[in-house]
Amino acid sequence: MTNLVLYRKYRPQRFEEVIGQEHVVQTLTNSIKGNNIGHAYLFSGPKGSGKTTIARLFAKAINCQNKKEGQFEPCDKCGSCLEIMGSKSMDLIEIDAASHTGVDDIRELIEGIKFSPVKSKYKIFIIDECHQLSKSASNALLKTLEEPPAHAIFLLATTESHKMLATILSRCQKFDFKRLQVPEIIKKLEFISKKENVKFDDSALSLIALNARGSFRDAESLLDQCLSFADGGSLIKTEDIKELLGIVEVSEISKFVDFLVAKNAKDAILFLNSIIDNGVDLQEFTKTLVFYLRQQLLLKINPNFLNLQNSGLANSDLEKMKQQTESLTQKDLQNMLELFIDAENKIKYSAVAQLPLELAIINITNQE
Repeated sequence: MTNLVLYRKYRPQRFEEVIGQEHVVQTLTNSIKGNNIGHAYLFSGPKGSGKTTIARLFAKAINCQNKKEGQFEPCDKCGSCLEIMGSKSMDLIEIDAASHTGVDDIRELIEGIKFSPVKSKYKIFIIDECHQLSKSASNALLKTLEEPPAHAIFLLATTESHKMLATILSRCQKFDFKRLQVPEIIKKLEFISKKENVKFDDSALSLIALNARGSFRDAESLLDQCLSFADGGSLIKTEDIKELLGIVEVSEISKFVDFLVAKNAKDAILFLNSIIDNGVDLQEFTKTLVFYLRQQLLLKINPNFLNLQNSGLANSDLEKMKQQTESLTQKDLQNMLELFIDAENKIKYSAVAQLPLELAIINITNQE
């Protein structure tokens, strides 16, 4: 296990370990307890929210050889559980539709469906990013979903269910995975850092969780980098994380927005260039800025929208955000968001990376 990245090493192996998708877990575990298993499920939601993890967990639970009546957790000891955990099960077939989009790939899968499971009760097919299947491949899959053999179960995962055939959607039990909240991500990061025997500054894990944008996998990948940087060190500081990952704290975004509110183009541009010189990743800065301005817009629309629990911000940052919002109209915030989103898209093509942001600053500060 020592050579595994964190998101694989600490992937939940039991339903009780899953954080943030309680509505999905409750429905699936109830169906396992009641022995009411469907033939096709669709897991839809943002990246890193646990779709494939829960698909594998569900597959392990329904094929567990030691599961007793009324139970839903896999035993993790029987032959089937051990094979699935070791990625060796012949009755669990995983396909990445992003790289197997053609009709021939699906036809090959369909041929395999006809045969009974080798050892387990069910033969389970997990198709990841299934919205990327070609039209002919989707039609071939549809035919199988209409009349599947009793031993076959399909678990489809996608980030864009709206791109899938409506007829496929109608034949699946659909589960919508939610984007994870910052406190939920922090909870998992605290668990991992404790297991890895590494300590962090109080604000360090919050900084990682905030920059993961609702994705457990991204948060765990960022944490992985930090643990490699520490190399057995006793404490990882917030400054270390900022330097290592090129990310920016909310307090710095807040300072930048202060310049915009004051229509101070000179100091805003000087500040922007100083943080770039200090190693901050420009794309990450812009993403965090857009995230911050979006929260301000929502706060302007409804003052009760943000709180300490769901914003992921410290109390001082939240109070500062509210103070800034009082000086801005809803139209101001909308305009700033549109300009910085446009700048973010242009950064990668610009000869001078920060130029699109500088032009956005001038545009914002020159408006009456």
